Amino acid sequence: MSKVLILDANQQPLYPVRISCARLLLSQGKATVFQRYPFTIILKESLSHLTLEQLGFKIHPGVKTTNIIVGKDKKI
Repeated sequence: MSKVLILDANQQPLYPVRISCARLLLSQGKATVFQRYPFTIILKESLSHLTLEQLGFKIHPGVKTTNIIVGKDKKI
């Protein structure tokens, strides 16, 4: 199952979402494409009324593949 990375309006990483949810946010105009590889969307409005746990992510480029690590710890 593939996931899409998502950022809030302040460019802070949130939990990855399913492709169908990302497609819905894009079609409703609530988000825009931030980066194509790795595919990342950014929300247009900030979610100040919700308490969301922030995530950290890191990209490890390799010779054949590129790995993406997403975790709850900001110091990944």
